[in-house]
Amino acid sequence: MATVAAAESAAAAASPDAAFTAIYEAEWTWRQSLGPREGDETPDRLPDVSKAAQSAKLKKWLEVKAALDRIDPKTLSGEQQINYIVYRHQIDTQLTDQNFRNFEMNFGFWNGLSWGTPKNLRTEAEYRRYIAWLNDVPRFFDQSTDNLSAGLKRGFTPSRISIQGRDSSVAIPYDGKAVEDTNFYAPFKTLPASIPAQTQAELRRLGLQAITDKVIPAHKKLLVFLRSEYMPKARTTIAAYDLPDGKSYYQALIREYVTLDMTPDQIHQIGLDEVAKIRAEMLEVMKQVKFSGTLQEFNDFLRTDPQFYVNTPQQFLDRGAWISKEFDGKSATWFGRLPRQRFAVIPTPEAIAPFNTGGNGGPGVLILNTYNLKSRPLYTLPALVLHEGAPGHAMQMPFALENKTLPEFRQNGYISAYGEGWALYAERLGVEMGMYHTPYEHFGMLTYQMWRACRLVVDTGMHAKGWTRDQALAFLRDNTALSEHEITTETDRYINTPGQALSYYMGELAIWKARRRAEAALGDRFDIRNFHDAMLDLGSVPLPVIETRTDQFIASGGQSPYSDDK
Repeated sequence: MATVAAAESAAAAASPDAAFTAIYEAEWTWRQSLGPREGDETPDRLPDVSKAAQSAKLKKWLEVKAALDRIDPKTLSGEQQINYIVYRHQIDTQLTDQNFRNFEMNFGFWNGLSWGTPKNLRTEAEYRRYIAWLNDVPRFFDQSTDNLSAGLKRGFTPSRISIQGRDSSVAIPYDGKAVEDTNFYAPFKTLPASIPAQTQAELRRLGLQAITDKVIPAHKKLLVFLRSEYMPKARTTIAAYDLPDGKSYYQALIREYVTLDMTPDQIHQIGLDEVAKIRAEMLEVMKQVKFSGTLQEFNDFLRTDPQFYVNTPQQFLDRGAWISKEFDGKSATWFGRLPRQRFAVIPTPEAIAPFNTGGNGGPGVLILNTYNLKSRPLYTLPALVLHEGAPGHAMQMPFALENKTLPEFRQNGYISAYGEGWALYAERLGVEMGMYHTPYEHFGMLTYQMWRACRLVVDTGMHAKGWTRDQALAFLRDNTALSEHEITTETDRYINTPGQALSYYMGELAIWKARRRAEAALGDRFDIRNFHDAMLDLGSVPLPVIETRTDQFIASGGQSPYSDDK
């Protein structure tokens, strides 16, 4: 395999564009060799996360950074300049993660197995790849445990209070279940008729053996480590500033997740300002429904009144699916192009649900958390579906994957400021689309907006300004209608993933700023479908690229990037 330096040297004589292309193509090919390829539905192994693999990553990405430094972005063509910005952010992020050794605090690594269990195996070869994947679990768990141990030795751990009870997610996949009743065995219950009966029997035997001899013992071994060694010795503080080189670490995370050079104080103040604006909108809704109490009392009413809750998981899933289809009926008015991939509506996996957020979404799936239904109000469900389903994650990600004009690193890449910012923009877009049918649903959208604005305050508050966990809980409790369960799990998530919570609202602000600028510049020529196409056509990008794309959109007279499609 050609090295980055060799590929760069071979292409340098041709043009700056060719030299840059050679760099990212060689690195991307190497990156894909590290583990299952992006989007691989039937991997035969788990990632190599060993110390040797981490050192190799650091060496490679330092080499790539040096190669990128030798290219003047101004000498690149217009599209390649955007590719350079996106790719440079990817490499800088990878280097940040390696330099701070984030892999040594990958608590919860095992949860990926619950997400990763395949659902639609079709061939004998795919089943054999899945069996190999199951047999690889002990190696992956041992390497990951070694990384956690290294982090523990230098005080680089999650806060002890925020991981309380999380060990239960290790046991849930197998505890009290027959092997045949675990999620890991589910693909073997019904095999395609195209596979001969004798081969089916062999595959079931091999799958059962892998789960019995490898997967379950690996989980049991991990559980002992977590309960006896790791969790009792995890740090008692909550701030990123309290970690080794904490101030630099948190600033680097802001750069990664916000993609802008901003200080914690700047972001904290933006959060306070936005909370005040949204609060005023909330008070207007309270007037509409003639509620005479305080905002806190209104939030308590929403958290406790039975009219806002369902009694069975299927009712919740059914409602989410109905909202998704309602969007489908409106989509052509708001988007010029839609991705081909549809998505299913499924519940959050059992092992993850107690501590997971209200939903997740991505290519092919909208995942709704049906655990503790009294913490899953219906008035926030439309906003949740728009965020995690369409036009949010389950639409934006396939849109990028299907855009074959982008290099693979942009089709498959995910930058939180853009991805989460777009999904949050989708929530408020629902107002214009007529997706909120009652003042309570409109308030649900506002409480989700408030929730993300509050994140700017509590994340910077806890990690940089000395806030306690109780202060963060109280701030969310006073300003949102989130359930107590959601408030607690979300606060602990912010403690464990410093900076990530900042990406949502900062990204949304950037998209709305771009839209307002395009509307003002184009006047009657502004077409919302074309603008959305232009934004989605980018893939996932650092926020400054949105400004560049908006300049291009305005200069084109507001044309869709697909206006020349035949």
